[in-house]
Amino acid sequence: MTLLDAPQFDAARDRRNRILLYSAAGTIFILFVTWWLVAGRPVDWPWNWDNYIFGRAAANHFFEAIEQNDLAKAYGIWYRDPNWKQHPQQYGSYTFERFQEDWSRTSPDNEYGDIRSHKIAAARMYGNVLLMAILINGRTSNALDLAYDPSTHTLSFPPPGVRLSTKPFSLQP
Repeated sequence: MTLLDAPQFDAARDRRNRILLYSAAGTIFILFVTWWLVAGRPVDWPWNWDNYIFGRAAANHFFEAIEQNDLAKAYGIWYRDPNWKQHPQQYGSYTFERFQEDWSRTSPDNEYGDIRSHKIAAARMYGNVLLMAILINGRTSNALDLAYDPSTHTLSFPPPGVRLSTKPFSLQP
C-alpha cells in the first residue's frame, strides 16, 4: 500500500471521534468545576481541595453535636475517635473534662454561651493544616478559629498568634 492508495476518508468516524473528544473534555471540565464548588471555591491548589471538603465536613459535624449539647459525640469528632470512652488515657493533653469546660453551655470559659448556630466564614491552608474561621450564633466578628489536620483528620486550636481574617480583601489602607 502506498500513500496514493490511502483508505477513503470516513466523515462519520471523524465526526464520532471529535464528539467523543469534546464530550470527554467537557465532562472533565464539569467535574473539575463541581469539585471546586463542593470544596467551597477555595483559592488554592486542586490537590488541597479534598482537605477543604473533609475539614469543613468535620467542623460542621462537630458543631452540630455541640449545638445538640452532645459533648461526648463532639469530643469523638474532635479526635476522630467515636470509641474514645474505651481509652480516654490516650487523650491526656486535652481531657474530656477540659473539653467540657471549653464547650459546655454553662461553662464560664465558653465565651460564646449556648451555641445554637455556626457558619464557616473562611478557610485557608496554613502549612499542612486547614484553618477555619467560624462565626457562632450569627456573629459577624470575633470568629472562632479551628485547625483541621488532614493527616490525622482531627480538629484542634490553631497555633498561638495565628488568626484567620473574615474581612473581605481590600486594596485600600
